Amino acid sequence: MSVLDIHVLGSPVLRQETTPVSGVTDDLRRLIDDMFETMYAARGIGLAAPQVGRRERVTVIDVSRDKSAGQPIALINPEIVLEEGSARGEEGCLSIPEVFGDVDRAARVIVHAIDRDDQPFEIEGADLLSRCLQHEIDHLHGKLFIDYLSILKRRAALAKWDEQKVKYPALTRAVVPVSVIAGRRDPEET
Repeated sequence: MSVLDIHVLGSPVLRQETTPVSGVTDDLRRLIDDMFETMYAARGIGLAAPQVGRRERVTVIDVSRDKSAGQPIALINPEIVLEEGSARGEEGCLSIPEVFGDVDRAARVIVHAIDRDDQPFEIEGADLLSRCLQHEIDHLHGKLFIDYLSILKRRAALAKWDEQKVKYPALTRAVVPVSVIAGRRDPEET
């Protein structure tokens, strides 16, 4: 597995529609594994293929750091088929580091997708999982959380991003695996 660079705001791939996957291959499973490794190294809870410069309609999610949540999920060709309620909550994005904003989302969703074994499945999400599913599926359609902000809040978020983006002249951010931070190794790597 490999940790991939994450594309940041300004990279054209983040605003492009992804291409539906026609069949699960070993290469796609490798991409999913790399996306999980990248997401964990970046300390995120979700990551979509465009964020790592890819056009496949694939996302990975793991909100298990929240005690009420579940397990790692890979979604291929996900589609929201039901939205209920409304909830406002703060969001951030691995592609827009250090920028946050309150976004209204459906409180509960049902999503149809294909898993890494090419099998269809359905997932129901509420609370943080619902928010994460919607956020990541938006990425697959070229939409970012800042698109939901009011004009004034979007301007404020973009002003904060202007201060941050100088760190990413190539429009990507390198992610350092957690085990390499501060020169330490994870006990599992021995």
